[in-house]
Amino acid sequence: MDAYISQSRVSGSARAPPSKSYTHRALLAAGYGDGATVRNPLVSADTRATAQAVEAFGGSVTETENSIVVEGFDGDPVVPTDVINCHNSGTTIRLTTAAASLATGVTVLTGDQSLRSRPQGPLLRALEELGARAESTRRNGQAPLVVEGSIPGGEITIPGDISSQYVTALLMAGAVTETGVEITLSTQLKSAPYVDITLELLEAFGVEASPIGADSASGASGFVVPGGQQYRPEEESYDVPGDFSSMSYLLAAGAVAGDEEGLLVEGAKPSAQGDDAIVDTLQRMDADITWDRDAGEIAVEKSTLSGTEVSVADTPDLLPTIAVLGAVAKGDTQIRDCEHVRYKETDRVAAMATALRRLGASVTETEDTLTVHGGDSKLVGAEVDGRGDHRLVMALAVAGLAADDVTTILGAEHVDVSFPGFFDLLSRTGATVETIPRPWPPFWPSGVVGVSERAVWSLLGSRLCVRCFQLRMTTANTRRLA
Repeated sequence: MDAYISQSRVSGSARAPPSKSYTHRALLAAGYGDGATVRNPLVSADTRATAQAVEAFGGSVTETENSIVVEGFDGDPVVPTDVINCHNSGTTIRLTTAAASLATGVTVLTGDQSLRSRPQGPLLRALEELGARAESTRRNGQAPLVVEGSIPGGEITIPGDISSQYVTALLMAGAVTETGVEITLSTQLKSAPYVDITLELLEAFGVEASPIGADSASGASGFVVPGGQQYRPEEESYDVPGDFSSMSYLLAAGAVAGDEEGLLVEGAKPSAQGDDAIVDTLQRMDADITWDRDAGEIAVEKSTLSGTEVSVADTPDLLPTIAVLGAVAKGDTQIRDCEHVRYKETDRVAAMATALRRLGASVTETEDTLTVHGGDSKLVGAEVDGRGDHRLVMALAVAGLAADDVTTILGAEHVDVSFPGFFDLLSRTGATVETIPRPWPPFWPSGVVGVSERAVWSLLGSRLCVRCFQLRMTTANTRRLA
């Protein structure tokens, strides 16, 4: 699916979806226990991958209208009867790789092409230190992964500057080991707020875990979780808060394209999410923004933005949003500490630099920084590739609201990973948005396998409009049949 976005104004109210990060953890926590109801979850491609993994380990998952009912495997996962396919979800594969180390047998985990390029080596080595067999089939630290347990617990050392999800995975699994797990960080922890999310959720499920040498994940030298614990939330249920990562696109849309009334974003209750830093970033950029924390509402109006300097060491998912804000701001916006953002669904630093340049922005990229020169930028609609990355697609949609002419985003369907209905919501706030599915070529030989739809469209020429494409397909079929 491709999205076509014209320069627009947005207003009214909008609600971001529930948190993906909390939903992942809540589903697995319920799986580690004997069951729980996860209320107001994000139901998306990524979280369904985690739900399917819970079922593979012997649990059961039932979706209802506003909740997911999980029957858990009570800390004793069975060996899956098939390979666990984590699709495009990095959180799923890391959390369930640790869960697999508790099963008495061999588990195989894999995912799509993007996921099979992401680093898992430090987590595999940590599990081996704990007594598991944990290896990459290609010996490169990437999926497919083979894990054989079961681990009793123990002490491990792991780097903190690649992915905080390694720590989350080990803490969640460590709680149900015999002796518990103590983690020592060999490098400073990046994305520390995501571990704070984990600690907050574990507490809600009745599990004790704590940072070492600090009151929170930030500044901690390690973490410890005692073994032999049970996952059991109060009243056997857990409510998922709103997602600030997804909220960032709505807030940015209000700041760059709000009309006189502005945009009111609902569901913004405070939590451990580090991505609520987007509010502070917008304030530093001189946005007209107000957060009523008690009501969980943020009001934002179109503003004359100023460039700023931002570290994303703890908030990597905000980089695409901040980069777009920088492209419409006066002066330079430098995003620092972003090397680890290159190891997401795609290299988001390079991908955003490429896309923004296509849209007319002036951008300077180094290994650890992305600087957007707002004073030298003038956004003009162009065709940009979402790279199969939901966060790139949504950030580029915000850029399209401020760009002259029409912006075309290829692969727009990937918003379903974290924000299903994103384009419908954007349209309801007043944005001029059209999404068009790409029809599969009717003449494509049925015997040809292993060729993606994207590859076919690349060959055909992605600028070809749908009507012209269908006309050409009809002509081609007529000639073929003649």
